[in-house]
Amino acid sequence: MSTSPRSFNTASLFQEKARRKLENYKYRLLVISGKGGVGKSFVASMLSLALAERGKRVALFDADIYGSSTPLLLGLQGAKHYLDESGEILPVEGPLGVKLVAVNLMLETPDTPVVWRGPLASRAILELAARVKWESGDYLVVDMPPGTGDIAITIAQLMPRETHALIVTAPNALSEVIVAKAVNFATSMGLKLLGVVENMSYFKCPHCGRETSIMGVLSGESLASKYSTQVLAKIPLSPEVNRAIDSKKPYLLADKDGEIARIIRGLTDRIIRLLEK
Repeated sequence: MSTSPRSFNTASLFQEKARRKLENYKYRLLVISGKGGVGKSFVASMLSLALAERGKRVALFDADIYGSSTPLLLGLQGAKHYLDESGEILPVEGPLGVKLVAVNLMLETPDTPVVWRGPLASRAILELAARVKWESGDYLVVDMPPGTGDIAITIAQLMPRETHALIVTAPNALSEVIVAKAVNFATSMGLKLLGVVENMSYFKCPHCGRETSIMGVLSGESLASKYSTQVLAKIPLSPEVNRAIDSKKPYLLADKDGEIARIIRGLTDRIIRLLEK
């Protein structure tokens, strides 16, 4: 019992220190999903690269402790975090100068499981955010853990004011419930809802061009309208994404002229217009 006040004070200090550092980014964007498996990390990673292509100074914070995949998506599997002379954690510089911070880059091997209970994981992500040498930049993109648990709450509470949320979903029968949870989470945490990205929206046949809704049909527009937001992009399924991952290259750079690459750049331009207006 005697350690509780000390633990609380330490957490408060970490939170305040992290918030001061993150305020050095002009725009902060949390990429959220109500459940896993909808491509949230892919959207966050490719959005970061597309922003960097537009000349923005970008940092990507992979807060998905249990399922960190941004190092793989950015072609940084073998990278590691190091400390500077003052003991601060240095981000790993990725393609196009994107700064990546991820728990996975601190593990002995990428496949080492993180076996932490919620409170411990929340404290770890808080301490990590406080001890990183973030410096300053234009955009901080946060790949949030799926759902609305302890870690997601910790990160949302950590963010300075004027932080936005981008919700990633997929078109299936559960989408409405999932989007509702994500929207309610964002608003309850005081985040400004930017819009919805419908990932895996359709598959276009490479031979005839016909579009097929493999994941089901549920209008992203109707969901967005119901929750007073907008669909910013519909991203199709494509084998080119898996080919890029298999070749250990970021998709956006491996398939520069591909359909998904064009859609992601269009999404990026819309986000820039919305935030920098």
